[in-house]
Amino acid sequence: MEILFVSHKYPPSVGGMEKQSYELIKGMAAHARVHTIVYTGAGGKFQFFWTLRKKIMQKCQENPGISVIHFNDGLIGAICARHRGYEHLKRVVTLHGLEVVFPNPWYQKYSLPRFNNFDRIIAVSAATRDACIERGLLPEKVVVVPNGVDHDLAQTVPVPDFTAFFEAKYHIPVKNKRIFVGMGRAVQRKGFSWLMEQVVPSLQGEFVILLIGPFNRERSGFARFLSFLPRGLSKQIALFLGFPSDEDHLRTLLAEPRFKEKVHHLGKLPFEDIRQILTASNAFVMPNISIKGDMEGFGLVCLEAALSGTTVVAAQLEGITEAIQDGKNGILLPSGNAQAWVDQLQAIIDDPATFAADTPAYRTYTLETFGWDKMVLGYVSAVALA
Repeated sequence: MEILFVSHKYPPSVGGMEKQSYELIKGMAAHARVHTIVYTGAGGKFQFFWTLRKKIMQKCQENPGISVIHFNDGLIGAICARHRGYEHLKRVVTLHGLEVVFPNPWYQKYSLPRFNNFDRIIAVSAATRDACIERGLLPEKVVVVPNGVDHDLAQTVPVPDFTAFFEAKYHIPVKNKRIFVGMGRAVQRKGFSWLMEQVVPSLQGEFVILLIGPFNRERSGFARFLSFLPRGLSKQIALFLGFPSDEDHLRTLLAEPRFKEKVHHLGKLPFEDIRQILTASNAFVMPNISIKGDMEGFGLVCLEAALSGTTVVAAQLEGITEAIQDGKNGILLPSGNAQAWVDQLQAIIDDPATFAADTPAYRTYTLETFGWDKMVLGYVSAVALA
């Protein structure tokens, strides 16, 4: 089999979709002859999309053995669904979540149904599959292939004195404190501001919450531009571009005295620092909330945290439940139930050793259940049956 992978989510950009795309392409090389058209930052994304059909046609002419073309997310799939000239290829698209529920009536009525013309639709979770079928995509064409995770995270060697390492580099006191970590873009569905407002004020004892991910310390010009647009339009643009829709709220909360010693946003960090922080933490929190027109398709960061040896506490919502099985590799709590979150985090603050005792089993389950090799084999099977 010869397969052409087309993706605008690819390293050096960093993120779950970029990592999944990279590992899929790398892993598939063991099972097929692989060709790629990927965006690596050169020339701008508009130019990449504008010239995409020409690039695909040229690649097919140079490699007449190509029989399958894979689009690694719904945006690029929707654009290429209108192309003409390579209809002889099997067409496969991966849907990650947002591109299924994107709240634009025109998109839902005219673009999303075009995926039924593809030979195979791969959903990254059962929640994403259900969202596809609910919106009219053909059940017989949709197959679930969960994402993988880097197993080498389980081999992280802790620094000899994490407190000294962390305080010297980030100037935040963590000695004798329980450490909770949240990670991801500052979008509303991640629930970071919800956690701060609804849960943190009720917690007692010595603890600190460290938030990690892209974060603007000051309001950007684009954020100000969005504020002048009609609310519905600004929301659609924010979702489409992955704009940090919770940043303004988070900045306001972080400036309040009651959170000054309790919650810190570290911004983007080197990957090795993230590994050390996860390994040293008492729990990783993913307090997602339901946001109309948005969804968490999977929950890769939960798996990374579980492999790092910390207790994962996550919302029982959408694709997160594909990554975390309650009691097997983490703890699931009702989304938006503040009291449940207060009780669970307080229990970890009061008795961290009890929860730490479960983390080796959580790590083992994650290693046995998820991996990039398993994901690739899932794609091989899905493509072969298309």
